[in-house]
Amino acid sequence: MMFSRTVALAIAATPFLAAATPLEARQTCSTGAIQCCEQTTSANSASGAAILGLLGIVLQDLNVLLGLNCSPVSVVGVGGSNACSANAVCCEDNSHGGLVSIGCLPISL
Repeated sequence: MMFSRTVALAIAATPFLAAATPLEARQTCSTGAIQCCEQTTSANSASGAAILGLLGIVLQDLNVLLGLNCSPVSVVGVGGSNACSANAVCCEDNSHGGLVSIGCLPISL
């Protein structure tokens, strides 16, 4: 009798467990689309300053993280083929053609 109650409770709880399990990770953050960048560096590093200088980008705060060679993560899910294998970040400014994204924060997918 106790076994049948346990089985009945487990079956009844299954829909709640399925609803609580995320099937797909979020694809956006508060600043825009999630980016997958080959590299991240500080704006005040030698490489960060060189790239910003070449592009003519002037920043007031050099204490920000830059994402280099970035592309949007288009599909993120369980076993998704487009998951980021480099540096997944959320950036405030993705308007430089993917070459550099400014104001990035690392995230977990």
